[in-house]
Amino acid sequence: MSGKYDDIIDLPHKKSATRPQLTMAQRAAQFSPFAALTGHGNAIKETARLTEKKIDLQQDCKERLNERLQLIREQINAEPEVTITYFLADDKKDGGMYVEATGRVKKIDEYAKTVLLHDGTRIPMEEIIDIEGSLFRSIDDY
Repeated sequence: MSGKYDDIIDLPHKKSATRPQLTMAQRAAQFSPFAALTGHGNAIKETARLTEKKIDLQQDCKERLNERLQLIREQINAEPEVTITYFLADDKKDGGMYVEATGRVKKIDEYAKTVLLHDGTRIPMEEIIDIEGSLFRSIDDY
């Protein structure tokens, strides 16, 4: 049986004198699929990610938080350990999420209106919705 390419089938493979030969992995990579819409998958994930709306506190809740912050100020030298729940705004879309930070209070910065914990966490006072800790057990019993 005689084929169309019988005259060239046994000739040696030609190699370039100026370019290095590709490895099998490099040759295969030429034919691998590519993402025609770069970043599209990430955009879909970002759109699907849910955020929460910030809660507007009632006046009595604000007063309760102010009392707790005052008690922390009075006991600041004892570095009381507290758990603070606060709103963390999302950088990419409206809303955010509520997070908890537990630690010893290092400082309450009245000028910057933040609570500074020993681990370096800075919590804006206007974002706080709850403060818990053993320091408040005496006032919670009322």
